[in-house]
Amino acid sequence: MAKKSGGERLPRGVYEEELYRLQVELVKLQEWTRASGARIVVIFEGRDAAGKGGTIQRITQYLNPRFARIAALPKPTERESTEWYFQRYVERLPAAGEITLFDRSWYNRAGVEHVMGFCTKEQYARFLHQCPIFERLLVEDGILLRKYWFSVSDEEQQRRFRSRLDDPLRQWKLSPMDLASLTRWEDYSRAKDDMFMMTDIPEAPWYVVESDDKRRARINMIAHLLSTVPYHKVKAPSLALPHRPASSGYVRTPREMQTYVLDQAASLWLRALRGGCAAHWCG
Repeated sequence: MAKKSGGERLPRGVYEEELYRLQVELVKLQEWTRASGARIVVIFEGRDAAGKGGTIQRITQYLNPRFARIAALPKPTERESTEWYFQRYVERLPAAGEITLFDRSWYNRAGVEHVMGFCTKEQYARFLHQCPIFERLLVEDGILLRKYWFSVSDEEQQRRFRSRLDDPLRQWKLSPMDLASLTRWEDYSRAKDDMFMMTDIPEAPWYVVESDDKRRARINMIAHLLSTVPYHKVKAPSLALPHRPASSGYVRTPREMQTYVLDQAASLWLRALRGGCAAHWCG
C-alpha cells in the first residue's frame, strides 16, 4: 500500500518552483507527442471539489490548445442517451500527436449516475462489464491511457464547499448535485470501491492522488504522469527574427478615425496615487 502523503501544506515557494519545472517538462512531452504521433488520454476522476479542475489548469497552462484538449462533457442530449454509452467519448479521443484530458469521463456511469439513480441496474452492470474491454481496446490500439482518482477527505471537501458559497468567482462550481453528494458520502465510497474492483486492470490501472493539499496533489500527479510516458526532448527548429525592411511610405490611420477601448487602467492608477499606495501598485 502506498504511503499517505504528509499532512503539512507544501510551501508556496517550493510549490511554484517545482510546478514551473514540471510545466517545462510538460511542454517537452507535448512536443514529443506531436513528433512521435503518440496519442495520450488522461482521465481525472474523484469526488466533487477534490482538485481535478485546478490540476488540469496547471497541466494545460503552457500547452498548445490545438493539440492538448480538455474534454468536460455536459449532460447527454436526448439523442446521445440512446447511443452506445461510450460513443460520445470515443468522438473526443485524440488523433496522432494529441493529448486529451477528460475532466470526468465515462466513469460517470459508475459514480454519479449509479449513486443518484440516473441509470438502470442493467446499464450499470453492462458498464462494469464493457469498460475493461473498452479500455483494453484503446491500449491495444496504441493509446497511452492514464487514470487518476483524486482522493479528498470529507472534512476538506466540506471546507471547500463552504468557501465556494460566497465566492463570486467559484459559485458556478457548486450545483445541487454537488451538495447532494455530501449526504451520499458512503454511497459514493462504495461505488468507488466497486468501480476499482472491476476496472483497475493491468493494462489501465488506477492511480490514487491524495488531494487534501492541492499543491501536493498537483505536483505528485504531474510528476507521476511524466514518469509513465517515455518522452524525450525533441530538437526544436532553429529560429531567428527576420530583418524588418525599410518603410515603403505607409502612414498609420489617424487615431481619431478608430474607436479605442476606454483606458480603465488609467483611472485605477490615478485612484492609487490619490490613496497614497502607488508604491504597492508599482510592485
